[in-house]
Amino acid sequence: MPLWERRSVYGVGLGMEMDQERDKEDMSRSSSFEHDFDRTISIGERAIGYLKQFRTPAIPRNYEIFYVHTTGYNKGLSEAICKAIEKHSCLTEEDAERIYQEHLHPAEYPEQIDKIGRQVTGQIKDIIGSVAAACKRTSSFTESLNGLSDQAGQIKSPGQLKIVINKLVMSGNEMVGHNSDLEMKLADARKQIEQLHQSLETTRAESLTDQLTGLSNRKRFDQLLEMEMIEADGSDDPLCVMLLDIDHFKSFNDTYGHQTGDQVLGLVSMMIKTSVKGGDHTARYGGEEFSIVLPKTTLKGGLIIAERIRSAIRAKELIKKSTGKSLGQITMSIGIARYRPGETSADLVARADICLYAAKKAGRDNVKCETDPEIDSETEAA
Repeated sequence: MPLWERRSVYGVGLGMEMDQERDKEDMSRSSSFEHDFDRTISIGERAIGYLKQFRTPAIPRNYEIFYVHTTGYNKGLSEAICKAIEKHSCLTEEDAERIYQEHLHPAEYPEQIDKIGRQVTGQIKDIIGSVAAACKRTSSFTESLNGLSDQAGQIKSPGQLKIVINKLVMSGNEMVGHNSDLEMKLADARKQIEQLHQSLETTRAESLTDQLTGLSNRKRFDQLLEMEMIEADGSDDPLCVMLLDIDHFKSFNDTYGHQTGDQVLGLVSMMIKTSVKGGDHTARYGGEEFSIVLPKTTLKGGLIIAERIRSAIRAKELIKKSTGKSLGQITMSIGIARYRPGETSADLVARADICLYAAKKAGRDNVKCETDPEIDSETEAA
């Protein structure tokens, strides 16, 4: 409704002054809304400008990154974007995924965890309050019994005895009722706390899971690797790390689109997951790169697993479901390194990365480990 028509809605009986005040309020709200609208449109247009300027695909994740950057509210994200663009002159798929995971995606989970924590605290306070009230009632019941005991010592007639018995029965029934209420409250509180605990576990799992592939994310990979390194130090069992990268994935994305690329990432992650043992840990390391932590596994065993994965993916023909069109095949390059007791996780991953680079350099679609002659000296230096 236009602003100039609104006064007639209120009615003359309310008075001219009230009409004028409401007109001012409506105009103020409209002005505020228009300001917010104009501001968000401006931010959105600038974000799209960045996507064009740095040749970044306009998928929702990348738009969100530049939108938040434009607002200026997340300095860490802005600094990460600047560093990535300085290095590559554009925002690569790997950089975008890393920035999103580090500066945007995880921010949802601390808020959820904090909310659940507050709910648990509230439940605990209610339980404490109920127990304290029950203790007071128990004390009152004890005092009542003592009083009845004194009265019982002074009973001289059946009528007095009946009065004491009635009071005793009433006090007992009242206490039983209070205890029953307390038991129900405690049972209900326990049920709610169990539900909150489940919500907390779900939130925690989501914060450590890559949403696209269902594998562990980079944060969880780092945690699992550190945990398995400690275990290996204590048991002297071998431990290997494998890095896997889809060959020419950027070109595939450019040709068939990011939606098809995401489906390929999902397919590859499933094949990786089904190719390892139950005790192994698979993760999406970033972009089109994956990682596997292989506890109790020698380099020889790791090479067998890597070759199994490489061959399975190489043999898979990609078919676009919507059209039935063949998209050809994809291949993977894989690097493997063995944990050296006492070294850092960064050193171990760096050697695996050297092996992965060597596999790429050797023509892709192959597996390299740190003992291969052409990279042995490089991994020793690392």
